[in-house]
Amino acid sequence: MATIDFPSEIKGLRGTLESIEAVSDPSVLRGKIAELSEQASAPDLWDDPETGQKVTSALSAVQAELDRVKKLGARIDDVEALVELGEEMDDEDSFREAETEIAAIRKDLDSLEVRTLLNGEYDAREAVVTIRAGAGGVDAADFAEMLLRMYLRWAERHGYPTKVGDTSYAEEAGLKSATFEVNVPYAFGTLSVEAGTHRLVRISPFDNQGRRQTSFAAVEVVPLIEQTDHIEIPESELKIDVYRSSGPGGQSVNTTDSAVRMTHIPTGVVVAMQNEKSQIQNRAAAYRVLQSRLLLLRRQEEAAKKKELAGDIKASWGDQMRSYVLQPYQMVKDLRTEHEQGNTQAIFDGAIDDFIEAGIRWRRNQQAPSS
Repeated sequence: MATIDFPSEIKGLRGTLESIEAVSDPSVLRGKIAELSEQASAPDLWDDPETGQKVTSALSAVQAELDRVKKLGARIDDVEALVELGEEMDDEDSFREAETEIAAIRKDLDSLEVRTLLNGEYDAREAVVTIRAGAGGVDAADFAEMLLRMYLRWAERHGYPTKVGDTSYAEEAGLKSATFEVNVPYAFGTLSVEAGTHRLVRISPFDNQGRRQTSFAAVEVVPLIEQTDHIEIPESELKIDVYRSSGPGGQSVNTTDSAVRMTHIPTGVVVAMQNEKSQIQNRAAAYRVLQSRLLLLRRQEEAAKKKELAGDIKASWGDQMRSYVLQPYQMVKDLRTEHEQGNTQAIFDGAIDDFIEAGIRWRRNQQAPSS
């Protein structure tokens, strides 16, 4: 005998899928696929490798989104047929299998539903992520490197292309800072909830007395600029320094001054880029990241002004948004959403989707008008 109300459960799954389809609109996705497929078939597409990569990545992402919607519809049909078979045969195994599949479909629908919440002005953009070591000395630098690996592994799990643009190594271990791009649509909307101060508590591997150490790292996420944004930066507002690229231990040192440090004088925003082969390429990459940061800064100023006019000066982010505790117990906890998990190794290996989804839902609730 069935232990759950299958008709009600299946009806609920179909209702959730319909609400997702109403937002994502499969017909619109098909139109985007047709448009991107036409661009991807252009014979001169790869004359500009960066453009070629963008087009093919966008096509892959939109196709995957449409496939997820279609496959979930087919899975709901299949589980409905399985329940009917169980009823005809009075087969408990079919009921148990259907119950397990319903739980799996519900989880996948929840993940897909999160995407429908990414409707901010820049949410569909690719992302530029910068990680900086904070208080905590060498442990903070090591923590920054741990976070860089975590996010790159997260992207790898999803098949998202990434590009590390600049890395500044600390003297003893770890990183002072690192900047990388996630080149897939909706990367900014997805990862923007990761912005803030992260805290690590552990027994320091750099302390010969084995004492517990608390260290901090900051994560910044900005949307990747597009040519249509037209953020022009006058040359008079830029200070540009060139120097030789370097890696850990003095490896990969260039014989020419190809690395570029670009400073926006009015705001003090600094961008360094050293991973491209030439100074011209590094300069172009640094300029694009600088544009992205100035774009976000402008948006933050506009949002702050709106809050001031509305009389709401409550900060959206605290000094610390997530804690990674490895000692005396194992726990990663987001202090905004209260979401927590005990498998810290999996988290640092990139299994952060549950934290991201909880953050996106939390953000939507924060943005909802109070009744």
